[in-house]
Amino acid sequence: MYIVCGRIPLWAQLRTAEHAAAWGAVEAVQKVVAAIRKRIPGVRIILRADAGFANDELMAWCESQEEVYYCIGLQQNPRLLEQLRPAMAEARARQILCGGAATRQFVEFEYRTLQSWSRTRRVIGKAEVTALGDNPRFVVTNLPAGGWEEDEDRTRFEPRRLYPEMYCGRGRMENMLKEQLLDLKADRVSTHHMESNQLRLWLSTMAYLLLERIRAVGLAGSELADATVGSIRLRLLKVAAQVTVSVRRVHVRLSRSWPRRELFAGCARRMAQPELWSG
Repeated sequence: MYIVCGRIPLWAQLRTAEHAAAWGAVEAVQKVVAAIRKRIPGVRIILRADAGFANDELMAWCESQEEVYYCIGLQQNPRLLEQLRPAMAEARARQILCGGAATRQFVEFEYRTLQSWSRTRRVIGKAEVTALGDNPRFVVTNLPAGGWEEDEDRTRFEPRRLYPEMYCGRGRMENMLKEQLLDLKADRVSTHHMESNQLRLWLSTMAYLLLERIRAVGLAGSELADATVGSIRLRLLKVAAQVTVSVRRVHVRLSRSWPRRELFAGCARRMAQPELWSG
């Protein structure tokens, strides 16, 4: 289970397969929120997650906290599909009129499960029809439809925007997981003990965090400012150099013909400035 803020991993936990996706999520979110609030008091927090985390315990905890909101995917079922039926029919008609182009409609309604939820909640439904057929999707949220009083844009949590902008924006965070798996081998958890596998995952996460800080601080404004950690490793760090260690200094001598020599030197200078790390 990962908890990510932007490109910063805040939680990386290896779990056994007999548990549901949301197992341990409340405890993890509690610790993460407390740590964030300790550093940034009064900050507003929005939790985004896929349908595996749409359980009453997690949503109820968010609702009990001040300025903690959620936008979580919701697994479709016959009752939800029935609520979406009129919008889906309209989307199909619009697709025919548009010559087969993909069309979508968004609806909002109040919904409560028959047994597992303790209260009624706001649900956004997406009725989408593509060339491959119907594509219904749902999210449950406690974000205010009219936004917050201080918002300049009071429409960002309306159904037509909340799903594609707020919820689907979660996909950018999944890119971090792909970088860890593909570039930093976070899936190498093949020892016989859970503890040692968890340590491997933490080491991979720390390696990602180090490279992310190099990207955000040392490479800001450069050609690698938005590169993946794998590209940074190959283009910036995987290079032949002569290293000399003295009592007070570490000298790294690079070839004059290396095309990224200046980029490497500039990155090193920026990383050596503590004031650039603040915030």
